[in-house]
Amino acid sequence: TEKLGEGGMGVVYKAEDTKLDRPVALKFLAPHLLRDEEARKRFEREAKAAAALNHPNVCTVHEIAEADGRTFIAMAFLEGESLDKKIEAGPLKLEDALDIAGQTAKGLQAAHGKKIVHRDIKPANLMIGEDGHVTIMDFGLALLTDRSKLTRLDQTMGTVTYMSPEQTYGMDLDHRTDIWALGVVLYEMVTG
Repeated sequence: TEKLGEGGMGVVYKAEDTKLDRPVALKFLAPHLLRDEEARKRFEREAKAAAALNHPNVCTVHEIAEADGRTFIAMAFLEGESLDKKIEAGPLKLEDALDIAGQTAKGLQAAHGKKIVHRDIKPANLMIGEDGHVTIMDFGLALLTDRSKLTRLDQTMGTVTYMSPEQTYGMDLDHRTDIWALGVVLYEMVTG
């Protein structure tokens, strides 16, 4: 029904689930990556990583499917705004920043318990609902630590501003890289 956003890996649209009469978000692999096998595998890994998590602070994935030769991820449509939009207005109250950080930490704890490292925690990937509920979005760079890695050794994945030193150097990562990024997000929330 409308385009919601676009990033390096995909394009997200709001759509109507005609079987269950509910709004959903559909994330399609970006057109320039349709022939990139590594990007397609990373896209599928995102769906599997997020679908493996059943937590109120992690976006629910309904399915991964294909239409007209294009693979997409169908996920919950969330009302609200991303944290980066809230920060643009200036520093958050300490109480609000701590609440957002705490909810994010709970979602990350669930991911880390399943051996999933998000690797791209940043304000743009945190959706804040009207009621203050936080949902972690975009597991596109998720690393499943107990499985083979898809990232090439000469590639550093993530958003540099929020990367742990180990991530910027392309070293092996674990859950601590997400904790580092959440610390940077918390700092940004309280300082604007």
